[in-house]
Amino acid sequence: MSRWIENWEPENVELWEREGKRIARRNLWWSILAENIGFSVWLVWSITATRLPSAGFHYTTDQLFALVSLPGLVGAIMRFPYTFAVPRFGGRNWTVVSALLLFIPTLALITLVQRPDTPFWMMMLAASTAGLGGGNFASSMANISFFYPDREKGFALGLNAAGGNIGVSTVQLLVPIVVGVGGAHLANAGRMWLPLIVVAAGGAFFFMDNLASARSSFRDQIAVGRYKHTWIISLLYVGTFGSFVGYSAAFPLLLKTQFPTMTANLAFAGPLVGSLARPLGGLLADRLGGARVTFWNFAAMTIASGAVLWCLQDRALAGFVASFLLLFVTTGIGNGSTFRMIPAIFRTQALRDAGGSDDIAVAAAQVRARRDSAAVIGIASAVGALGGFFIPRGLGASIKATGGASTAFAVFFACYFACVAVTWWYYLRASFLVHRMPSLAHANA
Repeated sequence: MSRWIENWEPENVELWEREGKRIARRNLWWSILAENIGFSVWLVWSITATRLPSAGFHYTTDQLFALVSLPGLVGAIMRFPYTFAVPRFGGRNWTVVSALLLFIPTLALITLVQRPDTPFWMMMLAASTAGLGGGNFASSMANISFFYPDREKGFALGLNAAGGNIGVSTVQLLVPIVVGVGGAHLANAGRMWLPLIVVAAGGAFFFMDNLASARSSFRDQIAVGRYKHTWIISLLYVGTFGSFVGYSAAFPLLLKTQFPTMTANLAFAGPLVGSLARPLGGLLADRLGGARVTFWNFAAMTIASGAVLWCLQDRALAGFVASFLLLFVTTGIGNGSTFRMIPAIFRTQALRDAGGSDDIAVAAAQVRARRDSAAVIGIASAVGALGGFFIPRGLGASIKATGGASTAFAVFFACYFACVAVTWWYYLRASFLVHRMPSLAHANA
């Protein structure tokens, strides 16, 4: 069954209104479902790890944080090949394959959590396969970016990402329910996703499309690595999405270790508000400019992380939860606004290289900009996902060395402040030293 669309022109307003919008939305909704299941599987260990001690597993706190962090590292690595798979195999085809691959981590979890004598290295191996779910985000975002015109891309990508991100709160809300008190049925943390994986793969197979215009060689895609803005955006995305996935993975275990009287079952609220805020970030960026929203959002993240640090040191539970939820909201807004910057930046880059000589050159530059943007979205999402590894590992190391997480949050505070400076320097600086060191303020990113 072949579902290739040969001619796709989202910037053509007439074609878009007549049929393009309907096709794009259909692909978006099924993409959201598949990505949601992928995220759920990716973060399933954030809750499963907290239940292992009561299920008879004798792992240290640092080992539990390692189980929580490893899927983040593997997910970040997997996002590179997943990004390049869309232009190679087609977005619809790869969505089917990536959904079916989720059977590997779910079946591994089901098998091992029923065996308390499982050696730690084997449990680490099982947890690492959950990183396959993290790869889905990169291919999904790269694919959907081809379907939408630039004027609607921020909100569309925000919806797609939010639908996937909500999988984090879904897993942290539902897994405690299905596993029962004390983790009596811990294998259900894997079983519950099996029928949903079938639905996601089947829906993608029957209702999604491949775009011929998205085809490009690996050489064309990897060429974006030579642009400095690929890596600057990736750095900023570590600050936003890396924080979201890192905090999502660590929040249940952090609550359990720092505030033992607080139930970790409420941890789903953080990823939920962060996910719901992501489309808002894209929408604000569409209207106000991605760089402007990103700048002020990083300023808010700096303040929120400082508040978390103060509440940790003061052992103020209510303040800690409130400031952490605010931090989650800012990660969601920043995710949406940072991704909205990518099309504007690389459209400016492509048009500058084309020189605006004629309509054909400009049209070719627009096609290149869409392909470059899709590749950068994948690369930035891969680099950004490293936060899913470093934040839990940083928190675990801080607790192991000092007994608390304050040292880790002091580092996070400094990182957010640095992101404020980087965003201003490269994308908002309009006069200071621009003749010697130009910025992209004129691109209205």
